[in-house]
Amino acid sequence: MTPTGPCNAPDVVDVVALGESMVTFLPSRPGRLADVPSFTRGIGGAESNVACVLAAAGHSVRWVSRVGDDAFGDHLVETIGGYGVDVAHVRRDPGRPTGLYFRTAGDRAGDAHEVAYYRTGSAASAMSATDPDPAAVRAGRVLHLSGITAALSGTCLDLMRDLTARRPGRPLVSFDVNHRPGLWGGTDAPTVLRDLARGADLVFVGQDEAWGLHSAESVRAALPEPEVLVVKQGAAGATVFEQRDVTFVPAPRVDVVAAVGAGDAFAAGFLSATLRGRPARERLRHGHLMAAAALTVPGDLATPPAREHADRLVALDDAAWGRLRLGPGWTDETQRADEEVRTS
Repeated sequence: MTPTGPCNAPDVVDVVALGESMVTFLPSRPGRLADVPSFTRGIGGAESNVACVLAAAGHSVRWVSRVGDDAFGDHLVETIGGYGVDVAHVRRDPGRPTGLYFRTAGDRAGDAHEVAYYRTGSAASAMSATDPDPAAVRAGRVLHLSGITAALSGTCLDLMRDLTARRPGRPLVSFDVNHRPGLWGGTDAPTVLRDLARGADLVFVGQDEAWGLHSAESVRAALPEPEVLVVKQGAAGATVFEQRDVTFVPAPRVDVVAAVGAGDAFAAGFLSATLRGRPARERLRHGHLMAAAALTVPGDLATPPAREHADRLVALDDAAWGRLRLGPGWTDETQRADEEVRTS
């Protein structure tokens, strides 16, 4: 599926990403948050992560959100804009703060992992169906959203329902389920997220967050409406369902530094290849490569491989792809593909 739309209109961009970004504080060493003496400041947010990766990969991207009229809001706007993302439609809120969070250095899947969010009442949680400029939001070949926004507030959920409503002339709507149970409280999150996903054209969902379903096929059965459904299956790989076609591509082996930001990077890689009109197998491989870039750095964002570098790896035959192993620094475009294709 290749997005269609008024590609030559002056205000049209490849992708509009809407959602909250926060200032993140990354620990200086492993250990409990109570024991970490200092932190390094970064940025983190599912939609802004996708925006930054796509912009770094050469696409025109706009981020739409709200941040506080404070120093942390300045940091987010300046940093995300520094990736080449259009931030002109980010609203500043003088009455609400920019969201923050702290996390430990351990793997997010481990029992010792801690995350402390300070986002209740944030500027982004005040987004509503009447807040962003509709023309700015819909002026993309793709509109990328995630289920995190729906969990921030009732008005944010109203906004998500409005943006995923099927109507003539809308851009291709991409939706990453991104189920974060800690954000939802007593709300029936699975039902809400499933309903939002049904309104999207392209849906990303991790099999581990897919409502207790245990196979890619059962996820598709639960979500027949999206034209394209991508089921992420962790280190095993990912499956894309498109009309009657089903394509599975295994993930390359990766020497993981930190398991954060990989899902957002995967979505960015898949969207990039979608915008370029690539077939399903190549879209999945580009997603895996972008995820591998994120997995081999400590923060949420990584420098993506140069397009020519990624295209060369995507073109490997199945045997060579199966031998691929990626570690820290692999995105350096001065490296040759045959230096990366090796057995462990």
